[in-house]
Amino acid sequence: MNYIKEINKLRTKKNAVILAHYYQTGDIQDVADCVGDSLALAQWASKTEADIIVLCGVHFMGETAKILSPDKKVLVPDMAAGCSLADSCPADRFAEFIAAHPGHTVVSYVNTTAAVKALTDIVVTSTNARKIIDSFPADEKIIFGPDRNLGNYLNSITGREMLLWDGACHVHEQFSLEKIIALKQQHPDAEVIAHPECKQPLLNIADFIGSTAALLKHTIQSPKKQFIVATESGVLHEMQKQSPDKTFIPAPPNDSTCACNECSFMRLNTMEKLYLCLRDEQPEIIVDEAVRRRAVAPILRMLELS
Repeated sequence: MNYIKEINKLRTKKNAVILAHYYQTGDIQDVADCVGDSLALAQWASKTEADIIVLCGVHFMGETAKILSPDKKVLVPDMAAGCSLADSCPADRFAEFIAAHPGHTVVSYVNTTAAVKALTDIVVTSTNARKIIDSFPADEKIIFGPDRNLGNYLNSITGREMLLWDGACHVHEQFSLEKIIALKQQHPDAEVIAHPECKQPLLNIADFIGSTAALLKHTIQSPKKQFIVATESGVLHEMQKQSPDKTFIPAPPNDSTCACNECSFMRLNTMEKLYLCLRDEQPEIIVDEAVRRRAVAPILRMLELS
């Protein structure tokens, strides 16, 4: 089957828009109407006039789209495409954590469930986190969750002492500092660029730190010709498209059998599943309306500040 042809037919017939994260496989990115990071996906989901949104990413991204566009049908190619970071912060335990530390403003990373967003004062992404944190008074007491690595990084660059939830992304936790140093020795002219969800020792050796979108922008604008990229390797597809004359080397994980670091959840989505979900209009993301009403305010607040 020619999946591209059939997907194009279905999206036109059903007035559907396909949104894909940079961590999706290259074929899905190429067929999508819009490709971006979490902030861009949220912005597009809030503005689209399509009747159906197909979110090619992970579950929390589909929930975010549904929270922002409750009148749209939101589909995902595979409902099992979850997120280890979101899973590390169950809503009931996070609520207990908040209750144990009264008087704090709650800032949640977008990589969380709708139920956690409903407990939150403002949502952030890695693109806008510093700007939003800096918008609070210097003496503001803040709880930040769920990513401890991003939280530690934000504390280091803002001078804050935010109280951090102890969660992490399994992909960004698994990069091998030793192997990256070895790669740098093999490619001395290469820049090491890293996502702030990585551990601090890796960030300490990075030449540039930024969100997925910021990493992409940097590779386009930098005069350097080689980059060692410490984030999910799916983004290398767009980097290579934007800069075909440059070389992108995926930073390796600790697993000695792998040369790159992939999110197993992101890779659950395939062209076949994308076609089937458009054809059958399933699986569909459903968010409890009471939860959605509480969760939409902190997301809209983020979008206003972005």
